Amino acid sequence: MAGKYSREMNEAKPGGSDEQTVEFRIAKLNQVWEKAQRMQLSPVRQAELHSDLKIQEKDELQWKKMKVEGLDENGEKEAQLRRNFNVILAKYGMDGKRDTRPLESNSLKDHDSKEGDMFDDPRLDKLWNKAASSGKFSNEELLSLKREFQHHKDKIHEYNILMDTVSRTEETHKNVISPLEGDVKEHVLHQKHTELKKKMSDLNQGFERLRKLSHEGFTEDSEFREPRVIELWEAAKRANLTEDELDSLKEELRHFETKVEKHSHYQEQLELSHQKLRHMEALGDKEHIKRNQEKYNTLAEKTREMGYKMKKHMQDLNKKISGQGLVHNEL
Repeated sequence: MAGKYSREMNEAKPGGSDEQTVEFRIAKLNQVWEKAQRMQLSPVRQAELHSDLKIQEKDELQWKKMKVEGLDENGEKEAQLRRNFNVILAKYGMDGKRDTRPLESNSLKDHDSKEGDMFDDPRLDKLWNKAASSGKFSNEELLSLKREFQHHKDKIHEYNILMDTVSRTEETHKNVISPLEGDVKEHVLHQKHTELKKKMSDLNQGFERLRKLSHEGFTEDSEFREPRVIELWEAAKRANLTEDELDSLKEELRHFETKVEKHSHYQEQLELSHQKLRHMEALGDKEHIKRNQEKYNTLAEKTREMGYKMKKHMQDLNKKISGQGLVHNEL
């Protein structure tokens, strides 16, 4: 694993005139991106992966500067970056495992699964079915509630990925020979278990919120609509922030919510553009194919760029709320 963080692996070679444009400044991220091009990822998933890799690139280049300045002596940030990278690989099915975890569904598409078990979790499905058949939600409110459930499902998926990486680290920890190396791995394991506990606590709080929402419905004074923004606001209210800091954060979260909604809109447009392009290709109209391909490429670029900005803003908000340094990539 140390090889992944060596100079040769980290520095992408500048491409010559006959080579493809290098997408990332770090070689291993380019390798992941090139592999993704060969996989059958949906356009939205591919754009999401690009945004995740851009965040990883930013964090790794930031970490390199820290290391030069003699910071991160205990390797804590390096271990976190490695964990983030492993999470990206697992999230997009590139970790070399036959993945038994359910794939994250594209929430823009209709589910092929039975309406009764769309969230791959018995507790979530039971709660959703009860809420959907209660008659207390309008169609618009049901869509909002469904987004909240989908977000919770994704958080469960993220927790399972982290659990998996902890299990694998513990396996290698058993085979350590050097006592010094053992101390470092012990520290990394402790860090991972702390993160797992926090995620489990977040999941429990998230489920309680869903349970309350499902029983009581949406209140008129709901501050926000987007699940990620609601989660940040709930965390902010639990944090040790002053009234002024909370007011300032609330205003920033409103701007962030606009960004999230705009990104979702672009994702939908990208999906529609892709469907139109496939239709034109089937018809064989070269002029229309060229025009639609250009429009699709522009939309894909814009969606990636907005995804990166949104994820970076989310990192900054997480830092403000928790006061931590490099925070984990949000899936």
